Amino acid sequence: MSFHTSDLNSELAPVGKRAFDIVSAIMMIIVFAPLMLFIAAAISLTSQGGVFFRHQRIGRDGVPFMCLKFRSMRPDAEQVLNSMLETNPAMREEWERDQKLSDDPRIIPFVGHLMRKSSLDELPQLFNVLAGEMSMVGPRPVTREELERYGPYKIHYLSLRPGLTGAWQIGGRSDSSYDERIRMDTWYCQNASLATDATILFRTAKYFMSGRLSGGR
Repeated sequence: MSFHTSDLNSELAPVGKRAFDIVSAIMMIIVFAPLMLFIAAAISLTSQGGVFFRHQRIGRDGVPFMCLKFRSMRPDAEQVLNSMLETNPAMREEWERDQKLSDDPRIIPFVGHLMRKSSLDELPQLFNVLAGEMSMVGPRPVTREELERYGPYKIHYLSLRPGLTGAWQIGGRSDSSYDERIRMDTWYCQNASLATDATILFRTAKYFMSGRLSGGR
């Protein structure tokens, strides 16, 4: 898979993409504000702890940022995960392979599962888009440890802002292996264009409305 400079790396295209990101994020925040308030209330009523979850991810050019999500996990999620990985070899193998669990004991019953299945937990990332840390469309926002798994393809990831959605979002991300997710990220970075972004956003909206949007990151 060879690398070539996408038209988003030209002098003018990033300006148009950024303007599109700002306008789109503002419009979506306005449209989804009632739903976001409802989700925040549901989290507060069903689980102790804060409404938001902040986790450091790596942005364009390797700059770290705090990625926002609605909290879909228990407040003691890290302790639960560490305990399970220490006592369950099969779960540890799955985590080391995919960086996710098919039966995750950390998720808040019902509310957490519903948010992750529908990707609604990622709505606060609209504020990351407004801040210029993310884009509406781009590669998945990953941790520094995950980025090392990209190997020679790391350059692709670092060339663009991570996305609220992307090729991974419409490509069956819950069922894909980690290597497949890296290939989807790399494909997007190699083929990024405003036309590609429009196609991905349209398909994301279509899948969301039909309930077929892949959940879990």
